[in-house]
Amino acid sequence: MAERRVLVRAHLGRPDALRAACETLAQLEREGLRPVRLRSDAAEAPDLLASAPGALVVSELSEAMPVEICMVLGGDGSILRAADVVRGFDIPLLGVNLGHVGFLAESERADLAATVRTVADREYTAEDRMALEIAVYEGERAVHRSWALNEAAIEKENRARMIEVVVGVDGRPVSSFGCDGICVSTPTGSTAYSFSAGGPVVWPEVEAMVMTPIAAHALFARPLVISPHSKIVIQLLQRTEARGVLWSDGREEVDLPPGARVEIQRAEQPVRIARTSRTPFSERLVRKFHLPTQGWRGPDDETASVHVSTSAHSLIEHPEGERA
Repeated sequence: MAERRVLVRAHLGRPDALRAACETLAQLEREGLRPVRLRSDAAEAPDLLASAPGALVVSELSEAMPVEICMVLGGDGSILRAADVVRGFDIPLLGVNLGHVGFLAESERADLAATVRTVADREYTAEDRMALEIAVYEGERAVHRSWALNEAAIEKENRARMIEVVVGVDGRPVSSFGCDGICVSTPTGSTAYSFSAGGPVVWPEVEAMVMTPIAAHALFARPLVISPHSKIVIQLLQRTEARGVLWSDGREEVDLPPGARVEIQRAEQPVRIARTSRTPFSERLVRKFHLPTQGWRGPDDETASVHVSTSAHSLIEHPEGERA
């Protein structure tokens, strides 16, 4: 029988994540699975090696293939970083939430042991999530290319000065205005930065891109839901001296001088997210944001209960210092 390998990643700067990682590595070995660690992670947290002496430690993920699944212990920020590591290897990500909202995570810290057993028993499914392909141009020269699972965010560099942009879709101009920035998100990212900026929540099954202006100085600057087959172009106008920055899932900062053009479209390669239950997205939305549902008299009226609304601050709080 072929060896079953599981990549384990954790937020190494958090003691609770390190403890959870040690438990996960040890239990994976007890279940007969081979844990995989990246050498860069192992160097930062040598205690992880002691918890799983049989773990495979590699410098590059390609050295460990085939890897069945990647377990991520942390918040959404940790999952986004792990997505960058496994992209291109067709490895599903299974998140265990150690943060606050944790929309990308499938289970909670208290369910860690059960989650490992679920992996061991192969009682999970994987679904594809749309990603974004992002290119930055200065003139006709491409100066940067990246991708994002959640969003591409174009923001002003100087908090005291807004940027002026012109926005186009499918080769045609839509509007120009001054603003603090623009967020272009996937359905997965619609509950992250885009939501905080006033964008709509989009069900993961819907294939679309959401463009949400941030503090725009314009009469028409509403969020737009755009076809996944379209290309969005955002250009900083030359007439403004203000510079911008591009963030792709909060991973990297790219300078945008006046005249720079950002082109965003659907990426050919999606990201695979592992699911351990068939919980509807509407139920996940209620649970993650603690939405009030008092008065519901649908087919599940026996389970209807009162929920306390989460404050706006907690919805945008990112314990790992990222928009996730």
